[in-house]
Parts: sequence; C-alpha cells; structure tokens
Amino acid sequence: KATGSPFAHRGELRQAKRIVVKLGSAVVTRGDECGLALGRLASIVEQVAMLQNQGREMMIVTSGAVAFGKQRLRHEILLSQSVRQALHSGQNQLKDMSLPVLEARACAAAGQSGLMALYEAMFTQYSTCTAQVLVTNLDFHDDQKRQNLNSTLQELLRMNIVPIINTNDAVVPPPEPNIDLQGVNVISIKDNDSLAARLAVEMKADLLIALSDVEGLYNSPPGTDDAKLIDIFYPGDQQSITYGTKSRVGIGGMEAKVKAALWALHGGTSVVIANGTHPKVTGHVITDIVDGKKVGTFFSEIKPAGPTVEQQTEMARNSGRTLASLHPDQRSEIICHLAELLTERKDEILVANKMDMDLAISAGNLPPAMLNRLSLSTAKLNSLAIGLQQIAVAAQDSVGRVLRRTRVAHSLELEQITVPIGVLLVIFEARPDCLPQVSALAIASGNALLLKGGKEAANTNRVLHQLTQEALSLHSIKEAVQLVSTREEVEDLCRLDKVIDLIIPRGSSQLVRDIQRAAKGIPVLGHSEGICHVYVDAEASVDKVIKIVRDSKCDYPAACNSMETLLIHRDILRTPLFDQIIDTLRNERVKIHAGPRFASYLTFSPSEAKSLRTEYSDLECCLEVVDSMQEAVDHIHKYGSSHTDVIITENENTAEQFLQKLDSACVFWNVSSRFADGYRFGLGAEVGISTARIHARGPVGLEGLLTSKWVLRGDGHTVADFSEHGTMKYLHENLPVGQHLAGQRNSN
Repeated sequence: KATGSPFAHRGELRQAKRIVVKLGSAVVTRGDECGLALGRLASIVEQVAMLQNQGREMMIVTSGAVAFGKQRLRHEILLSQSVRQALHSGQNQLKDMSLPVLEARACAAAGQSGLMALYEAMFTQYSTCTAQVLVTNLDFHDDQKRQNLNSTLQELLRMNIVPIINTNDAVVPPPEPNIDLQGVNVISIKDNDSLAARLAVEMKADLLIALSDVEGLYNSPPGTDDAKLIDIFYPGDQQSITYGTKSRVGIGGMEAKVKAALWALHGGTSVVIANGTHPKVTGHVITDIVDGKKVGTFFSEIKPAGPTVEQQTEMARNSGRTLASLHPDQRSEIICHLAELLTERKDEILVANKMDMDLAISAGNLPPAMLNRLSLSTAKLNSLAIGLQQIAVAAQDSVGRVLRRTRVAHSLELEQITVPIGVLLVIFEARPDCLPQVSALAIASGNALLLKGGKEAANTNRVLHQLTQEALSLHSIKEAVQLVSTREEVEDLCRLDKVIDLIIPRGSSQLVRDIQRAAKGIPVLGHSEGICHVYVDAEASVDKVIKIVRDSKCDYPAACNSMETLLIHRDILRTPLFDQIIDTLRNERVKIHAGPRFASYLTFSPSEAKSLRTEYSDLECCLEVVDSMQEAVDHIHKYGSSHTDVIITENENTAEQFLQKLDSACVFWNVSSRFADGYRFGLGAEVGISTARIHARGPVGLEGLLTSKWVLRGDGHTVADFSEHGTMKYLHENLPVGQHLAGQRNSN
C-alpha cells in the first residue's frame, strides 16, 4: 500500500506488518460479567503469538481489568462477610448476605495486576514476552507524554515484545458525552475503541482489528428482521446505518466503534470489526482476517465501481425467480439465441481468447493440458453451439414437470412438480467453454447462476458472459447469470450460505477438495477424486482390451474420468495379451507403477506404487493383479473413489455381476472410462461429475439441477382428518401424470 494510506482490498491485509488487536469488554469478560473468559483469551493469545512469530509487530488494547477486579473483590467481600457472620450470627444467616455495589475504579485497581499476570502466563507458553502500558487521555494530548509513549512502544516492538495497553481505569475520569471525536487531529480517549484508534494512528499501524460480540457492522441492529452484515463499509455510508444498543458490558457501542474506525481509516490504518466471542464458531478470527478472508466488516476508502458479490447474488436470485416462471419455450428461446451468438460473434470471442492465450504462454505457468483447455477455436465454438441446441430441446420438459399426481380426497388434488434448486455457484478453472455450457443448463433449469472463473481466462469469460446476458435480455432477465470478477477468494464465496444453495466446482480434484473444506453449510456437488479402474477379465477380447486401455489412459490423462488403476486377471499374466498391454502403455510413454501383488510376481518390477488410492492425472497408472471378478470388485470398493469403473470381458454373466455389484457413479462394460461425460451421455453438456450418494450422480446435466415441491389444491372445505393413530382417513387415488401441466398453468 502507499505510505500513510490504508489497504484498499481485503487480500492486501496479508501485507500488514504492524497490527493492533483491540479486545472489547464482551470478548474478554465472562457471561456473568464477573471474571474473564479464559477459553476465548487463550485462543486470541495463540493467534497473536502466531502472527508475532511470523515477524509481524503485534499490539493488544485490552479491556477486562474491571471484570477481573470485580471477581477478586467479590471473593474477598464474601470471605470477609462469611467469617464475621459465622462469628456473630451463626451459619444460618449466611444466606441473607448481600454484596455492595462495587466502584469501577476500585475494581480496575484490584484487577489490573491479575489481568497482566494472566496475559504474561499465556504468552509465555509461546515463548513470547509481554509488557504492560497504562494510558490516559493526557498521555495523548500532552506532546511530551505522547512522544514518550511512542518511544516506549517503538522500543518494545523493536525487541519483539507484545505491548498490552489499557486505559488506567483506576484514575481515569468518567467519559464525557458527545466529545468522542473532535476532529482529524484530536480523539478523546473515552473507551478502548477510541484508544485503539488513536494508538493505531499514532504508531502508524497497518491494521486495527476490533473484536466485539457481534459479527461486524449491520445495516440495522443485529437480530432484527432484514439485518444484513456489511462486508465492506465506506466513509459516507453512515447515513444508511441504524445502530442498536451497546453490548452488555462495554461503554462504547457500535456507533463509537464506527466513529473510531473511520477516524483510524482517515489516519492511514485499515480497520476490521469482527466477532471474538465464539472461537468454536468463528475459528481463528484474527489470523483469518490477516489472511484476507471475508470475516467481519472491512473499512475501505475505495468504493468499487460495480456491485459487491452479495449484491450480485441478490440480483441473480431475483431475476432467477422470473426465469423460473417463464414458459419452457421462452427459456429454450434464450438458449437458442445464445447458441447463435457463439457462432455469429466468434471473431470477438477468439480475439479475447487469443489475449488470454498470449498472456498464459508468456507467463509460462500453465502446463500443456491446461493451455489446451484454455484455447478456443471455431470448431470448439460450433460444437458448443450444437450442445446448447440440445439443451434448448431438453428445456421444453424441465421446470414444472409433474412427477406425481394424487387425489387425496374428492376435492383435494396433490402434485409433485420439478422446480429449480435456487442460486448456483459454479467455480471453474482455465476452461472458458464451461461458461456457456453451465449458463445454458442453469437457464434451462430456471436456476440463478453465479460464475467464478479462473483469472487465466478473464478476457474470454468476460465476452462470453456479455453474450449470455445479451441472450437473457430477450426476456429482461440479464441479471440471472452473474460473473464474479471482483477480488473475492473462493473461500469467501463459500461462506455465503444464506444466499447460495449449491456449489459446483469444475476443475481438478484439488479444487474440489478445497471447496468441500471451505464450504460453510452449502452443499457441494462434486467428486473428491477420479480414481477410475479398468478390470481386464480372463475372458476379455484382445482387440477390445488394447483399444479401451489406450483410450482410457492416453486420450486425456488429466481428465477425472481417465484410468488410474489397471486391474489384470491373474490368468492373463505371461500371455501374449499381457505383453501387448505393456507394449501399448510403453509406446504411449505411460509410466507403470506396480501394485504389491503384481510386484511379487516379478523379479524386476517397475517402481512400486506408493498408494493404491493415487489419482495420477498424467501418463502414469498403477497395475495390479486380482484372482477373480469378485476380487476386482472388492479392490475397487476399497481403493476407488466411486467415480467410473470398467470391466472388459466377453462373458455376459461376469459382466452383469460386475455391473450389479459395483457401487460407483458410472459402471461400464467393454467401454472406455472416458465415456463418463455429459456430451457422450447425450445431456448436451454437464455442470460436473458427482460421486455423492444423494441427489445427482455421475455426469450431471439438466435433471441434476432440479428439485421438487408439493402443490395441493382444494376447495377450502376439506380439513385434515386424522385417526387416533395419526393415519389420514382419506383414500389416495393415483392419477395419470399429464404433460407438463404446471408449465401450462404458468403460461396461463
């Protein structure tokens, strides 16, 4: 960042060198307001020590002396009263003891030393030294004292010591109203929010993290209807905020926090307000903020030109509902128009794609397989257009299709109909052809769509998205498909559990795993790994084996449906067929790793496989030996990933048993594993391949983006009449399912 300027984006917070962490009273104080929340403090200390050990300069502004002192003084008073009453009144009077009101300054004086001793003991566990600094207003308003304070803190930081700063509450005067902020150069230290802001600016800190008992700043009091967490807050937005009450123990309140944060921001320090009271929920909130993750409210001086990703999602949801209510012919019309635009505007697309290709080649950080995915051509665009035409046909019988009709009673008719899932988030890597495919499937299924593409294809994705919105404009719903082009990280998008209904990752198994770990309460449709097997049975045809093995492994080794393990029946060893298999793989430059059973048969074997659960995604594979079809099935169940598995045999009975017993998303007989693909399945396109046990499995096309709802129509006179056993007295009469009855009603 520029010297003296705050960071403009969350991702830049990773560069923060000097950090002030402010701990509000609600963070350090127990729920009974008497004593400290030791578990929370331990988590905070661990994070601060971790950042300190990374070479950052950490300072803590803490509350808690009053609460700690209150605990100590109450204990002393109770002990004193119990002794006196035991001597004079007997034990039966103890229950009538009452505690006097404790004065805050006395509590602070009694608690400050204990609070500091606790911090020191906790930081010692991480070989980190601390120092106590008590300040008052005069220490900032008196130039000499301010310079002394600055010098002391600078020296402590130079020696790698964490200063723990608190207002000297034993002598501080009560806060005066309405003088919290007096201007750019003066800030009245009336609470720890203003103290932290003043200290951060005075010490030229890069970042101030203010921890409170709320997730951040809301547009209205938290807990009220329609209250929304503000991700990024800009100066000038104060008018749009309605503040609630103060916390249970603090004296500042959110309004004071915002004023102090804006003051610090104006002074050149970035600010984040976040929740520090629920470490089990919020996790390592301090380190997450420094990592640039979307936690709390980030204060920024630079307002982006476009909408935030939350606003994009809201726009997509609203337009998506209109999309879902269109007649099937109208959705098909949009998709057909998009297919036409892909061919009519191919020159515009290819120019943008050439820009991406040139940048990727000059950067030199993409392997050949990724460059091939990134590249578009006239032939690819024509193929895309054909696939979209197929989706347009399928869209005629998608949303609103009646799955079941039942007459519950003479005047009650129940229907189960297909409906969209809602808002989809599709994250894909350097593969721009994915954008029109997924957009067409979302349109056909009536789903709103949020797209996050790889930066390698930024120019191509931008043009393709513009064409998609142009097609959607036929029916004034261009906002139903949104392209996330902001600096949002994938992990941040995965936290939007209140606005996104399903995440679909398109890319490497590592991408899928990362998203599955990052998703917070949002279902993820994807496969963990693509460990696909090809089993060569003792009764396999030589010609079929060679063709299928070569295609499964060598056609596109980086694909998730390529063969990773080749299982050979023991009877094939030392036969001409076995030699041909080995020669074929060697001619294709496939590196063979021997499974433990196969290695035991050989005097000189290839390198032994480190694991039978490896997805090589390259010209490598594992070769293992089994005694039977059943042993092959057992091996796949143990080491496979339920993606795609193949048997090659001429014995129909053996093949049928394999197809029946094997529990994978795709199970093939005498077919290459590469056929596990939406296009090859006739789906027009796919949004991904799922190995999940619920919802869609295998290549997921239009049907996988639909769920259902129940619709019951009555005359208003029939009530739910149940017997004493909970069974409805009415008989159920199944009715024939009409052709898209719900869609016809929508059109009317």
